[in-house]
Amino acid sequence: MDYIKQKLSLLTTSPGCYLMKNKDGVIIYVGKAKNLKNRVSSYFRGTHTGKTAKLVSEIVDFEYITVNSEVESLILENNLIKKYNPKYNILLKDDKSYPYIELTNEEVPRLKVVRSLSRKKSQKYLYGPYPNVTAARGVVNLLNRMYPVRKCNTYPKKPCLYYHIHQCLGYCQEKVPKEKIEAMREEIIRFLKGDHSFITKRIEEEMEEYSKNLKFEKALEMKQLLDYIQVTLTHQQVEMKDGIDRDIFGYYENKGYLSIQVFFIRGSKIVGRHSKILPMIASLEEELERYIADFYSNLLKPKEILVPEIVEEELMSLYLETTVRRPQKGEKLKLVEMACENAKIALEEQFELIEKDEARTLDANEELRKILGLPSLDRIEIFDNAHLFGTYNVSGMVVFRSGKPAKNEYRKFKISIDRNDDYNTMREVIYRRYFRVLKDQLERPDLVIVDGGLGQIHAAEEVIHSLGLNIPVVGLKKDDKHSTNQLLTSENAYDIDKKSSVFYLLERMQDEVHEFTIHYHKQIRSKGTLESVLDPVVGIGEKRKRELIRKYKTVSQMKKLSVLELQSILPEKVAQDLYQYLQEYEKE
Repeated sequence: MDYIKQKLSLLTTSPGCYLMKNKDGVIIYVGKAKNLKNRVSSYFRGTHTGKTAKLVSEIVDFEYITVNSEVESLILENNLIKKYNPKYNILLKDDKSYPYIELTNEEVPRLKVVRSLSRKKSQKYLYGPYPNVTAARGVVNLLNRMYPVRKCNTYPKKPCLYYHIHQCLGYCQEKVPKEKIEAMREEIIRFLKGDHSFITKRIEEEMEEYSKNLKFEKALEMKQLLDYIQVTLTHQQVEMKDGIDRDIFGYYENKGYLSIQVFFIRGSKIVGRHSKILPMIASLEEELERYIADFYSNLLKPKEILVPEIVEEELMSLYLETTVRRPQKGEKLKLVEMACENAKIALEEQFELIEKDEARTLDANEELRKILGLPSLDRIEIFDNAHLFGTYNVSGMVVFRSGKPAKNEYRKFKISIDRNDDYNTMREVIYRRYFRVLKDQLERPDLVIVDGGLGQIHAAEEVIHSLGLNIPVVGLKKDDKHSTNQLLTSENAYDIDKKSSVFYLLERMQDEVHEFTIHYHKQIRSKGTLESVLDPVVGIGEKRKRELIRKYKTVSQMKKLSVLELQSILPEKVAQDLYQYLQEYEKE
């Protein structure tokens, strides 16, 4: 702590970014500050609760970078988070992306649902965001039925089905007047901008015409389209009539959590909203500004963004390169207040669920730390092996952070030697994993869990110690009902109450790594051919294989046989091995 105090005394009052490090020198949090000295010092003064207290407990060092302005600090913070992917920033990150509808800027346009906006050279014909991909596809399907635009990615050699059902004009074969195509394009754009009146009128006219001609099925089809527009696409009208695209941000903070609501206003209508609840680590202002800055990494920026009073509009305007306003009165202020009220409702409704989730994850993780007497327990790496009679030998590793799975960090291992030897398999996968951790300076886990008993634990510990690492290893022992009932170390065995949150967490980890590994095992196994299915069984050579295939034709038929029936071709021991092998083959 004296070391930290010395560094704090040297801090500047300039704006900049700070990088918090743990005992392994890994950057665990990146933040920005108007005044570095005040902001960084605040972490080491007074008492903290929730995620901030947990962060502070892990800090053993920090770095800082000074910049010339707050905008530069916001840009730098964003870049540093992308570079280092710190674990406490991950807690706050929102990876939500919304679908848009693209009307392609081609001679004959197409309608597509897109998510990735970074690759678009022109965003002129992108419309949205839509609340979900189902809603976006529903709109595209509606427009494709109403307008005979091009449906194919590349022109076929002859007209396709869409041409014959009158949903395409056959652009691959016929020259369609440019004026007709442009008229369709303009009407589609009107619709995507929120004007549904002309299409509604057209559908009503067609429905009436079909009814007069007693084409009731067609009339019903038009009625369903009309219902879709009225129910799905008619959104809440707002008072502002200027037609400007706006996003409205609101927030509510309580009990260490920040609730954020965003309303998407397009064409004077609320077309959707976004909701997020995050744990608080930094100051309210810092968290909110960071969230808004990151929010548009996967979304198009509207012409205007309305934010609460606490957000610095000049800073956000410069960073986002669009108009950001803090309304003081009128309808714009009412919209911000409505967003804040919705943020409050969302947090109050979900807080009980959040508390239950924390009890099953963070609290259980903390209880596990106490049981094992570890100084810290954030990152856990869990291993499992899978094979079939020593063949298709694979291992899987899953990662849990603060009691929750970090799926983007899962890893698969194809074992070099096919043999029924779990201990050597464990030695190989542990060596490969932690040699790579050392070589590439990856983050080290606080705990390794192997799905097995003392033999697996000793095999893993032997390799970890040979690499000069000091990572505790535990195993999970199952009872005669194949249910986990003990947590093992090389020296102790801990009985786990099956009604406890710790048991729930361990069982979830065990299920997760098992399912992940078995899925990979099936992928590898499926690459083999049916013809070589019998190869792994010792005692079945080419002659016996031909006899079996000639008599029983398929593996499914062989699986129905008893050991006694298999003995008509095979010796008793080989028949027993084949029977057991076939029962396990393609088994879930």
